[in-house]
Amino acid sequence: PCLSLPPVTDLCCFATSDPGTSEENVCEAEPLEDYNMPLRIGTIFIILGTSSIGIFTPILLHYFGKQDSAIIKYTLLIGKFFGTGVILATAFVHMLPDAFDNFANPCLPAGWQSYGAFGGVFCMIASLLIQLIEFAAISNANSIHQKQTDVDAKLAVENYKATDSITERTAFDQKNPHSHELAGERAHEIGHFHTAGMLEEGQSLRNIGTLTLELGIVMHSVIIGITLANTAHDEFTTLLIALVFHQFFEGIALGTRINDMNLKSFLKPAIMSIAYCITTPLGIAIGIGIHTSFNENSPSSILVQAILDSLSAGILLYSAYVELIAMEMNHNPEFLQRSVASKAICFISLYTGAGLMALIGEWA
Repeated sequence: PCLSLPPVTDLCCFATSDPGTSEENVCEAEPLEDYNMPLRIGTIFIILGTSSIGIFTPILLHYFGKQDSAIIKYTLLIGKFFGTGVILATAFVHMLPDAFDNFANPCLPAGWQSYGAFGGVFCMIASLLIQLIEFAAISNANSIHQKQTDVDAKLAVENYKATDSITERTAFDQKNPHSHELAGERAHEIGHFHTAGMLEEGQSLRNIGTLTLELGIVMHSVIIGITLANTAHDEFTTLLIALVFHQFFEGIALGTRINDMNLKSFLKPAIMSIAYCITTPLGIAIGIGIHTSFNENSPSSILVQAILDSLSAGILLYSAYVELIAMEMNHNPEFLQRSVASKAICFISLYTGAGLMALIGEWA
């Protein structure tokens, strides 16, 4: 008799006789072939150099450039809003999509896959936590300023009230004809102090925002470094080139924000810049060290990356919209009073930064 093929259903069942085999294979560690160790080590210095150029350029211009130079001022202004766009696109294009993909990874336990919005939940938690921290800091600053204002108000009239009778006060006024003027001057000083307190509060808010921004960037940078070190050879070069631009643009973004902290000493900005510069290289070094045993498909690795990406995205989104766009553009009297051309340059810089960073998302 003629040989007949088994039914298609039988073939399918035969091909997948072990339902768990394909999933287990997907979740097993994939050995990295042609692992070029010298190139991976060289990548540490490439990323270190690129990050340093990106972040130190605006900082050095701010601290050592001519403060009255219009060119430097406009360069830093463009860099600030370009960096804001970079931060926004980093959160939307580079972090959140990766977080959602990782939370949907079939290698995770079913409990994590059953709810498709974990990425958004952790992103929201990070944003609300940063808002709570800022609120606590502002409330504390307001309390301190109010107490100091009350003390100064009492001191302003203390000498005049210290006299016990009208006669003594009259004698006091005759001996001190300028006492009322002094009290008035003191009250004027209190008004200045209140204004200074508001300015100090705004500066404190900017400083907190910059620190939280760096925290979000640093958390993401470690993941980037480990991922790059464990990327297959055929994809490595493309990812490296994309990350070179990624780190450069992100460095500009953070550097311009550090400038807004108005720190008198160059030491603190230098420390913050160095922390940014070494984070991704440190991640690469860790990735190189564990490349023989690292399994990017293990549930623990996937979960850590997903949570960190979500938290980082929440921090950057809050920073971009609240600290940067709202404070520097929508509610900034100085910005609102700029010429139409100046505003247009700022908006174009913002959109250009976001667009370029979104484009890099095709490869990184």
